[in-house]
Amino acid sequence: MTDFDDDPRAALDRLLQERGIDYAQLSARIGRNPAYIQQYIKRGSPRRLAEEDRARIAAYLGVAEALLGGPVRRVAAPVPQRGGGDMVLVPKLAIGASAGAGASIDGEPVEGAVAFDPRWLRDLGADPRALSIIRVSGDSMAPTLGDGDDILVDGSDAATLLRDGIYVLRMDDALMVKRVARAPGEGRISVISDNPHYRSWDDLPMTAVQLVGRVVWTGRRVR
Repeated sequence: MTDFDDDPRAALDRLLQERGIDYAQLSARIGRNPAYIQQYIKRGSPRRLAEEDRARIAAYLGVAEALLGGPVRRVAAPVPQRGGGDMVLVPKLAIGASAGAGASIDGEPVEGAVAFDPRWLRDLGADPRALSIIRVSGDSMAPTLGDGDDILVDGSDAATLLRDGIYVLRMDDALMVKRVARAPGEGRISVISDNPHYRSWDDLPMTAVQLVGRVVWTGRRVR
């Protein structure tokens, strides 16, 4: 699991080394002078990335802003709180992650919360600070996920240590849930629909998607 207490400068430096991107290249990408990123990482100047710079870098690298010193959550929602009996209350967002053609995000509000045993969450390897519940819309991930299933999404597991699995992601301004796997080549991934009747993308640069979080659990209504 990604450690969100890590130094954002060190995390950014690791990301750039892993992907073969030099400081000047990233500086140019965000419209800064060539020495900007090197000074930030090596000298601590500026002390923190400006919010706009951080957002651009996160989008370019396809990582969570939390890794770069931003807030843990990628979707506006209250941080999970301790409930009665020391339970963790995970916010349920009034939004659907499309398992079909895709859905837009317009800052939908929280519609409730679900209580989980913190020990059970630890057994899942999930970070209680970065969890949210959203509903699957569509059937492109059938039979793994069905239309109307609730999924528990860990926003802390979305960046440097990408593992093959099911993720909620943004692509072309749409929120989707898809299977993600590393593809051959540096910084390449496959985005896969489990339902063969829907489109998959076999070879994409990581910068083409923005990972929101990994799906760690699903619940569905018995029909």
